[in-house]
Amino acid sequence: MKLNHSTMSEVAALLFLKLLLAIATINISFCNGSSYVACMGSEKEALLRFKQDLIDPSNRLASWIGDEEDCCTWAGVVCDNFTGHVRMLQLRNNPSQISMLGGKISPSLLNLKHLVYLDLSFNDFGGIQIPPFLGSMVNLSYLDLSSAGFLGMIPHQLANLSNLQYLDLSQKYLGLYAENLRWLSGLSSLEHLDLSNVDLSRASDWLLVMNTLPSLVLLRLSGCRLSYFPPLSVANFSSLATLDLSNNQFQSSLEPNWIFGLHNLVSLDLRNNSFGGQIPDGVQNLTSLRHLYLSNNHFNSSVPKWFHRFSLLEQVSLNSNSLEGKVSGALGNLTSINRLYLSNNRLEGKIPRSLGRLCNLKSISLSGVNLSQEMSEIFDIFSGCVSDGLEILVLRNCRIFGPLTDKLGQFRNLDTLDLSDNFISGHVPLSLGELSTLRVVDLSLNRLNGTLTQIHFSNLTRLLDFKASGNSLTFNVSLDWFPPFQLEVLGLQSCELGNQFPPWLHSQKHLTFLDISNTGIVGTIPTWVWKNLSQINYLNLSHNYIHGEIPNLTDVSQLESLDLSFNNLSGPLPLVSFSVYALDLSSNSLSGSISHFLCDGINQLKGMRILKLGENHFSGEIPDCWMNWQDLLVLNLANNNFTGNIPISLGMLSSLQSLNLRKNSLSGQIPVSFQNCTKLVMLDIGENQFVGNVPTWIGIRFSSLMILNLRSNKFRGVLPNQLCGLTSLHVLDLADNHLSGSIPKCISNISSMVTANFSIGTDIQYPSVSTGKYIEDALLVLKGKAVEYNTILKLIRLIDLSKNKFSGEIPSEIMNLRALVSLDLSCNSFTGRIPKSIGALESILSIDFSANQLYGEIPQSISSLTFLSHLNLSNNKLSGKIPLSTQLQSFDPSSFAGNRLCGSPLPNNCFVAAPAPQNESEDDIDGNDDGDEDEVNWFYVSLALGFVVGFWLVMGPLLVSRKWRYRYYHFLDRLGNKIFWVVRKCW
Repeated sequence: MKLNHSTMSEVAALLFLKLLLAIATINISFCNGSSYVACMGSEKEALLRFKQDLIDPSNRLASWIGDEEDCCTWAGVVCDNFTGHVRMLQLRNNPSQISMLGGKISPSLLNLKHLVYLDLSFNDFGGIQIPPFLGSMVNLSYLDLSSAGFLGMIPHQLANLSNLQYLDLSQKYLGLYAENLRWLSGLSSLEHLDLSNVDLSRASDWLLVMNTLPSLVLLRLSGCRLSYFPPLSVANFSSLATLDLSNNQFQSSLEPNWIFGLHNLVSLDLRNNSFGGQIPDGVQNLTSLRHLYLSNNHFNSSVPKWFHRFSLLEQVSLNSNSLEGKVSGALGNLTSINRLYLSNNRLEGKIPRSLGRLCNLKSISLSGVNLSQEMSEIFDIFSGCVSDGLEILVLRNCRIFGPLTDKLGQFRNLDTLDLSDNFISGHVPLSLGELSTLRVVDLSLNRLNGTLTQIHFSNLTRLLDFKASGNSLTFNVSLDWFPPFQLEVLGLQSCELGNQFPPWLHSQKHLTFLDISNTGIVGTIPTWVWKNLSQINYLNLSHNYIHGEIPNLTDVSQLESLDLSFNNLSGPLPLVSFSVYALDLSSNSLSGSISHFLCDGINQLKGMRILKLGENHFSGEIPDCWMNWQDLLVLNLANNNFTGNIPISLGMLSSLQSLNLRKNSLSGQIPVSFQNCTKLVMLDIGENQFVGNVPTWIGIRFSSLMILNLRSNKFRGVLPNQLCGLTSLHVLDLADNHLSGSIPKCISNISSMVTANFSIGTDIQYPSVSTGKYIEDALLVLKGKAVEYNTILKLIRLIDLSKNKFSGEIPSEIMNLRALVSLDLSCNSFTGRIPKSIGALESILSIDFSANQLYGEIPQSISSLTFLSHLNLSNNKLSGKIPLSTQLQSFDPSSFAGNRLCGSPLPNNCFVAAPAPQNESEDDIDGNDDGDEDEVNWFYVSLALGFVVGFWLVMGPLLVSRKWRYRYYHFLDRLGNKIFWVVRKCW
């Protein structure tokens, strides 16, 4: 039974009481009276046979022994006081305890012919099917098999349970399924039906069958993979009080009018679907509603003005939609409301003062709503009757500004305060320490400064979760301070904690999450840390000044994520517990081999998913022990001293998404076994000594690849056409190799470079790791400089083929890659003209075509590249006038040096030549005229005259003014130096 679910409210409680009353009428009792009759012998034997097939690791059924004559006294058994028949079997497991029953369900239960109540919920029967013989227990009125590990198809024999009033087959995960629900149509007495997380995607009759159950009071079909509503004009289950269709796949607008006819509906849950459009006006007909959950859909209207009609409404959840407009003042008329959730919408505008009239308000969440409101004004609005009862205040990412004031102290019953990710400034008021009921405080990512002292925590005896990361706060407490709380979560990233590890943390015995990264800690980690933090799941001490060696952590059995990166730690790589799924020891001074770490327990599977050991001093060959690391998503061994070939077993990491082996001394060819790493999103093996051709299978097997970096190796051959199949590619860096041939014209097939889709690296963040795409930080060369990108990596689209031996023309197809941010083709042997369509690269920031053999004029369309901030066309055979634009004339003249160009920003002006005849060849235009040599060529006459005039216009002032002479020679000196460095870059 799920009697504590928030949306069941009074409905489920009344239903449960009704069942107990029904059972009481048949004189079920635990009392010992003169009329008491012991259990029947045949039923005792049936229970013992039932026990024999069970697995009971916690010995919950210890009282079930044959020597005990009366089975009515056994745990979970309830008998009729007058007849001795077993009437109830209550074997529900407490979900908070590990005491689950398992094994098989014996058919001996059929001998309990008077059983009316069977509860086996929250046990683990190991994926067996629901026994079909349960359908023969025709006296059952209550059957609960929820979250008990059943799999397979629901047996249609359950249709025989015509007396059933309560049926719960819900599961934690999808495993059960039903081809259809016709078997339900015979259960006309059913009042409670929960099939949550049962796969009903093939049961197209689900709604029509529900309409044959007129007694339904509660219906839960959450997570059933339902996608559409079959036609139904009027619902026959008019007594329905709770309807839960959350976590399904419903799309388009919310149009099932039969829902709006359920006038007795108290709770409606449509969360986590894909409903769109406006919130239907039909909802206002549900005047009995107390709980309305519409969060995580795509509703895009404003908050309906008719909300004020719900005089009984207690909870409203509209989080994570696309609601627009202002926070409606009409909400102030919902005087019965106690929970209001409008987070993660497109709402804006200040909190209306009418919300200050909601005296029953217990919880308010407006995260992501653009309030743009001062903190003190919000406190004023809630300063009346609301402040007396408010328990939860969540205003995360609301663009709130101004200081926290002492008015914070008026919220005497506050349990949760989340003001993170705003622009709140100033000091934390001392009144924080007066809120004795506080359990959760999150002030992270604001502009707070000043000092936190013991007074701020003086009365926070219930505090469990405190986060203030990303502020400029200083923690100033005495060395012998003993906090009044026992924290479970502490986040103080970027706060100032002093030079030593905080000694007061020694008193915190229940920490599961600790982030004190970038807090100025100097010295070694005290030994008591590893002993004291036995419950820790997530530990982040990165970006400090910690030195010393890391001990083996195999005994820290609860540790899941450890980040000690960017410190001064030394010594060998420590062993860690099998529970660790994320380990980041990068940017330290660790040294030696990693063989003992990888190959320890070589026959045991490792559960680690993230392993980052980059920027240390590890050496030797990479061990060939990767066969037991099947769960790895991220592997970073960059910037070490590894040598030898890539081990073949590395190709067995079929789940790998990010591999970084950059800047080692690895050699040989890319092993063919890499083809198995089909989920790779990032592959960086740059700055090594790999040889051979670029494998064609990269473009076939790595369909999800977003970053491919092979720069600064010894790869040869042509660029394979198969790379054009990498349609998700964001970064292609093959610079500084020995590649030759032409650029494939199919390069325009890389669709992610045609249109931007900013999705990189948003799926996985510490401390939780999902199965979404993961990309860590990437070192990219942009504008000729190596830069590490992290948060804006998703914006980058880059192609770098510089310092190779490519030849032929630059294909015009490359100009279709409109999302490109950087294009570097320098130091090759490209010929021909710059494509006229270069102006189509509307997102481009950097272009480098230097040191090639390009000729002709610079296309006029280049002047439309408004975001262009770096351009290098030097050392080619370009000619003509540089096009005019704000960007082009602002570049240094060295960007155009080594050509036959003229015009700003170069010092030489252009002279207009006589137009060439229409039948004149290109060679004629270049000056190879074979015409009459005796004819006067007025072009050269004007050119000579212009030269003389121009010479004296320039040299005259230089001869007269000493200051001008100095500036002119200084310019020539700078120009010469830049040309020298451009030429040197390519060699």
